[in-house]
Formats: sequence, C-alpha cells, structure tokens
Amino acid sequence: MRTLAAGFAALTIAVVAAPVAGASPATAEQAGFVDITTVVPDAVVDLRYATPDNFVGRQLYPPDARCLVHESLTPGLAKAAQALRARDAKLVFWDCYRPHAVQVEMFSDTPDPNWVARPGTLARSHESGRSVDVTLADAGSGQLVDMGTGFDDFSAAAKAFATDGVTPEQQANRKWLRDGMAVGGLSVYSGEWWHFDGPGADVGRPIQDVPLS
Repeated sequence: MRTLAAGFAALTIAVVAAPVAGASPATAEQAGFVDITTVVPDAVVDLRYATPDNFVGRQLYPPDARCLVHESLTPGLAKAAQALRARDAKLVFWDCYRPHAVQVEMFSDTPDPNWVARPGTLARSHESGRSVDVTLADAGSGQLVDMGTGFDDFSAAAKAFATDGVTPEQQANRKWLRDGMAVGGLSVYSGEWWHFDGPGADVGRPIQDVPLS
C-alpha cells in the first residue's frame, strides 16, 4: 500500500505531509492513464479503497472507481498477465493510481512511515500511476491464491520474502506472482508481497488530480 519503492523510504520520512496546493486537474487521458481492463481483459478489479474493506475501515474511492495505470505500464502488465494466464492464473488488482489527497488521508489516519508512505510534494509510485497492488486468482474457480496474508497486513509476514509464519506453499505462491510480474518488467517492493513497481515508479513528477470514475 506504500506509494514509494523501498529505496525512497528514508527520503519520504523527512517530507512534511500536506496536500499540495494547486495540484493540476487532469483527465485520465491527459495524464496518460488507461483503464487496466482495456489492457488485461480478464483482470479482476477489486479496489479495496472503493469499499470499507481496508486498513482505515472506510471508503476512500468512489464506488465506481476505475483501476487506472500509466500507459508506460501497459506493455509490461499485458506480458505479465499472459505469462500468468499460461499457468491458469489471472491478476487481481487491489490498487492502481491513487490520488494524492487519498494518500494524505491515509497518512493522517496511520502516521507510521514504516507502513504508510508520508505524502510529499511530488507524485511517485501509486500517485503517478506507475505501481500496482496485485494478487492472483485461479482462472477457473476465481478463488484467490493463498499468499499467507491479506492486503495491507501490517505484519512481518507481509514482507515479500518473509519465511516466518509463511508456509513453503505460500512462499512458492508469492514467487509465482513475482516471476509473472517480472516477465513484464515489474519488481516487487520488499516490504509488501503485493506491491509492484513499474519503470519510473521512483521518479518524482508533478501531482495531478485525476478522477477515478
């Protein structure tokens, strides 16, 4: 659920959390964002922040929110989905582009930079549409693959390469997801098994206010 790759964690801790005045309103098209379902037609979109089923316990996105990603991610996500599809799995998207105002609200609720990235004055990762939170589902039954923890589990077991409290089968399932995403050039954030960064996720960009629905 963090918005920054691990290499930028220390940097974000020093930034004061505050909404950025004058964030540029933009349409998805102007921001270079696309709906993931146009790229991965069999994607399961289960945006947890569009429901109260998340760590803050309340809805942060509109109920009809779309999973938007920057167009630079689309070739890689298509390749990853194809590789996973070949093993009878499909991608489930828990989060995609995240508006800056939502990140501010999250940090206000849980001001712990070990788990929630402190908002800055530039957009990176989720805020720039270049990171996704995903898991796998069985292509036939639709049942989620057992990864050992749920989404936004703030425990050591949620780390991508955790072994304590994570069975060998669950570890293998996480590797299955990592390997599939790596086919598309997306790398896992070591602190969360579900968070994957695409090219340029760590580059700071002007914050844009893009509607999710």
